[in-house]
Amino acid sequence: MTNDNGAKPNFGGLEVAAFESRRAEEIAKLISRCGGIPRVGPSMREIPLENNPAAFEFAEKLLAGKLQGVIFMTGTGARTLFEVLQSRYAIEEIVHGFSATTVVVRGSKAAQVLVEYGVPITITAREPNTWQEVIQELDENPRSFTLKGSTVAVQEYGEPNEVFLEELRSRGAVPLRVQVYRWALPEDLGPLRETLKAILQGRARVVLFTSRNQVSNVLHVAAEQGDRGKLMDALRRSAVCSIGPTCSGALVAAGIQVDVEASPPKMGVLVLEAARHASEVLRQKDVGVQASASTVSSTGLGRNAATSATAMEPAGGESAYVATDALKNSRFMEACRREPVDATPVWLMRQAGRFMKEYRELRARVPFLELCKNPDLVAEVTVGAARKLGVDAAIIFADLLLIIEPLGLELEYGKGDGPMIRPAVRESSDVDRLRNVEPEESLAYLYEAIRRTRAALPPDMPLIGFAGAPFTVASYMIEGGASKNFRHTKTLMYRDEGAWRALMERLGRTMAKYVNAQIKAGVQAVQIFDSWVGCLGPEDYRRFVLPYTRLLVEGITPGTPVIHFGTGTGMFLEEMRDAGGDIIGLDFHVELGKSWDLLGDGVGVQGNLDPVALYADLPFIRHRVQEILDQAAGRPGHIFNLGHGILPDTPEENVIALVKMVHELSARRN
Repeated sequence: MTNDNGAKPNFGGLEVAAFESRRAEEIAKLISRCGGIPRVGPSMREIPLENNPAAFEFAEKLLAGKLQGVIFMTGTGARTLFEVLQSRYAIEEIVHGFSATTVVVRGSKAAQVLVEYGVPITITAREPNTWQEVIQELDENPRSFTLKGSTVAVQEYGEPNEVFLEELRSRGAVPLRVQVYRWALPEDLGPLRETLKAILQGRARVVLFTSRNQVSNVLHVAAEQGDRGKLMDALRRSAVCSIGPTCSGALVAAGIQVDVEASPPKMGVLVLEAARHASEVLRQKDVGVQASASTVSSTGLGRNAATSATAMEPAGGESAYVATDALKNSRFMEACRREPVDATPVWLMRQAGRFMKEYRELRARVPFLELCKNPDLVAEVTVGAARKLGVDAAIIFADLLLIIEPLGLELEYGKGDGPMIRPAVRESSDVDRLRNVEPEESLAYLYEAIRRTRAALPPDMPLIGFAGAPFTVASYMIEGGASKNFRHTKTLMYRDEGAWRALMERLGRTMAKYVNAQIKAGVQAVQIFDSWVGCLGPEDYRRFVLPYTRLLVEGITPGTPVIHFGTGTGMFLEEMRDAGGDIIGLDFHVELGKSWDLLGDGVGVQGNLDPVALYADLPFIRHRVQEILDQAAGRPGHIFNLGHGILPDTPEENVIALVKMVHELSARRN
């Protein structure tokens, strides 16, 4: 494997940290051959379970015909299981037991072991051979094997994959764990501590992970010596390289960004790819650090706020954020509960966006998706905008379509920042190929950004999370981007209602998990954006949209205020209310007072100044604000906002003036 200019990939003298144990000497040689200085600190010790009741319980059930399926997850674990079983049973007896059940293998190494022993394989997961591909194969082969009502043995090697086991349970299976090995820390931690020291001191800025178990062990040792936070900061400045999707998932779940991933997942490929890309990754990160420092200064976060955001260790999803009384009793949260307030709360859609000079300067240096995936920069953009504008709530800076990549699709932004999604989802088979998503694993960077933002915000300022409604997300996936007439979306909706229902149900449940993880990380309210649903008529909304939006809203953690917003929805506002939400967002095409009368007193409303009004003179803006407040008539439950997002070149001083006007004019009546 060579670079584009024909040269062999080379680290150029960089120090390279690795945590490999069994093949420590081999990876050190590979690093050296690629021009790196190896700093290898073994992080694991493999301990066979001498008394292995799980293995023998498995054998008894297998030979008695009580197992409908067996899933082999690793080659080493499969071989060890056979060695353990042969201490009590004849190999012919074991193979005969397997021939009477469905045998599923995750990857080629496990398959090779089974072939050696003569065990017939029923299902083999496709590349990249993660547990998600195992689930996908099982879902796609109902004739070969039905999970519902089946007892399924899962051969484990190392830590159990609880997410995988839960996916099996959710499909009606009863998993039987067969743990063959357990991992422990090395007896001599000296080499590992030296490797960590090289990373912490900034000497080893290329870091290789070759298994998911290394992640927890390395973080555990760092925490024991009081360096976990420092290690996380050092890794953000390093080129972090992963051997494959399973390892990457563990890194991302721990709040560690993966910069290089080997494909196929082999150690030699990992070292070569790291040597190929490490220097450029480090160069970009050095530029990003300079941009981050500039943003902290220019957004007015101040030294203390920036420090509190970056010093916070990742929570790793271990505990849910508990709101303080100051947050619960804030003006915004009181309005969400339709309680009287001292002044109408106000926040603005896209309030941390292109109309702000600081944001434009940052985007000139940092690509959009890269910005969304950088927790430090997300916190700075979110907090800086909220403070500068004087609004009553912040909304996390993110993209509506971040969920697209975990579903197995490609997302990119071309010129003009328009989203492009590939491949488009237009057939029932395309829906079937979508991956099951565990947001806390695949979108860990977002939840880390929420934690950091929450830490940096004033203690009485709520943070709003958000998600796309099922229809809007589905339309992006089907159209492959934005659309004017939504021809492909409506074609699938009208021609194949079964595929439409499967897609919308999947999105409804996935988005609920996505939102609930945001709540757990530290948001106090959520907004559901149905940006494109205005392309439908009332009947289509009731039939093709309402049940799935309701599925999403009903799946959100109880007690969390939900704002339900759509554009062009004046003809079915009552149906939107029925789909769910504590606050119904109104666009600028409707009159707030009449719309609220139509919706009734059971919900609050949000809105609804025309964003273009912010280009006018201040007296005109003030007049329009007064009109909207008059229509609200001081009723509890009004949150002032625009009827759509702030436009890119809106005068910044007018936005700041708007917020002050709302507070001043509404204070007289509330």
